Amino acid sequence: MKLHRESKGTIIVASVLFAVLAFLAVYYLKEWSLLVIVPLLVIYGLVFWFFRVPDREILDHKENVIAPVDGKVVMIKEVEENEFLKEKAIQISIFMSPLNVHICRFPVSGKVIYKKYHPGKYLVAWHEKSSTENERTTVAVESLTGHKVVFRQIAGYVARRIVFYCNEGDAAKAGHEFGFIKFGSRMDVFLPLDSEIICKIGDKTTGGIDVIAKMRE
Repeated sequence: MKLHRESKGTIIVASVLFAVLAFLAVYYLKEWSLLVIVPLLVIYGLVFWFFRVPDREILDHKENVIAPVDGKVVMIKEVEENEFLKEKAIQISIFMSPLNVHICRFPVSGKVIYKKYHPGKYLVAWHEKSSTENERTTVAVESLTGHKVVFRQIAGYVARRIVFYCNEGDAAKAGHEFGFIKFGSRMDVFLPLDSEIICKIGDKTTGGIDVIAKMRE
């Protein structure tokens, strides 16, 4: 199983903790040590599972808006996007549980025209105000169809580290990685009002694969 580059520090810490706790369990509990070691082993395995990098065939897209993350669609509504677009847009929000792959992908192809990191709170990721009050990043891409699309990584109650690797002027390719969020979080995508929305609330998404909307030239 291939692991994400963001896993290194976490796995080192988890390995040290597991080794220390397992040693203490064997030393003090002796024949009862398995009662501690087995649950620790499960948690240790989940750390590796969280940082997995799935092997996915990413296609080229022009009009399609691709699911940027694995998760569940929790919101589709018309909102005012005040940071960059300064106008109404359709917001699609996808919630990621700690068991989901947490690679963040470009939802559209085009050119990165804006990026900004915002420190903030750690409300639960499905809270509506988390989009504007939580720690977050905002990226905007001018798509191949000529539209400006904004998407936002949002830290949740558990997530405490957001990374994004793109810079203004970079080429964006729908479905390809641009960042990562550690442990439980959300991603919002803001689309033009005339976009054709394909997904619906409650849908499970596969990042880089599923089409969630279409934009026409």
